[in-house]
Amino acid sequence: MTKRNDFLSRRHLLALGAAGAMTPFAAYRALAQGVPLPEIPPIPETLKGTGELRIAGYGGTGQDAERTAYFQPFEKMSGIKVRDFAGADLNKVKAMVDTGNVEWDVVQLSQGSVKNLMKHGDYFEKIDYELVDTANIDAVYRSEYAIDMLVWSEVMAYRTDAFKGAVPVGWADFWDVKKFPGDRSLDGAGPGNPELEFAVMAAGVAPDKVYPIDIDKAFASYDKIKASVVKWWETGAVPVQMLTDKEVVLTSVWNGRMAALQAAGVPAAISWDQGLLKRDAWAVPKNSPNKANAMKFIAFSTMAVPQARVSSLIPYGSVNSKSAAFVAPKQLALLPSSPDIKSRLVPYDYSWWSEHRDEVVARWNKWILA
Repeated sequence: MTKRNDFLSRRHLLALGAAGAMTPFAAYRALAQGVPLPEIPPIPETLKGTGELRIAGYGGTGQDAERTAYFQPFEKMSGIKVRDFAGADLNKVKAMVDTGNVEWDVVQLSQGSVKNLMKHGDYFEKIDYELVDTANIDAVYRSEYAIDMLVWSEVMAYRTDAFKGAVPVGWADFWDVKKFPGDRSLDGAGPGNPELEFAVMAAGVAPDKVYPIDIDKAFASYDKIKASVVKWWETGAVPVQMLTDKEVVLTSVWNGRMAALQAAGVPAAISWDQGLLKRDAWAVPKNSPNKANAMKFIAFSTMAVPQARVSSLIPYGSVNSKSAAFVAPKQLALLPSSPDIKSRLVPYDYSWWSEHRDEVVARWNKWILA
């Protein structure tokens, strides 16, 4: 994908290729079959209904987990038919609302993406917090037009067979092509944002001083690594596929994608230090044809047990403080929201990016062609 658009969302679906005898998707499904999931207690009558609901997610292993944890039980317990689609895209939301042809009722995005689009018009419905378990969902996860529903991390991943036992820790190591030789991959300015945070930390900025980002310093740092980056990826499947195919030895990656990759037997690992702690949210496009059902689903999927079911299937954290009690301790320790891992991550500043994304992308587009 080469198109640049300020309204694009963070992720699109791209199927993973083979990884030895078992693809990462197949490995995920094999793991998921043996995972004991907590039973969801009876839901309130206010979350039941009729008709249908159309949900757009990011595809891949994450949407597989959401289907098992959220979509299927909601349909069974609420009486509302759920249809889910891959390819959640902020640009598509804008086009749907602009043309009056809204095909999705719930879309997986980020708080920052929603805020960015709302600067350009009225594109989302207000979340009905009367239905939501707000007592157990911290205010940081809630905004007027979106509500977070999982916690994840953008981290460094590396081939464990590439450096004779040496382990890269932090972005200065990623930038050190002499100590850790080989091709790299990083996220570009497509659906997501360039990883300026990694660039400034590689240049010596302390993790707790990353924001506000020094844009000049970030691009000066990028100049030093540009020749070694063979791919500026734009979809989450790309970096794990490149690790699988030995096209790169180091890359940035979404932590949930690595679980399936490792289950497939690929010699690769996560280096958590200086990763970004991020969140995915649900939002309802303006004039959704099934707005009432959308709000019911949002309330259901942010309840403690559905949240725990996702965390049990894929190492993404929860936004409901009660969900940890329903996740096996071994799995809980692998989540980016676990205390040991969370302490090594940098909380992503969605407000900074909402304010500066247009400026950064314009500069990126010139820099990448230079």
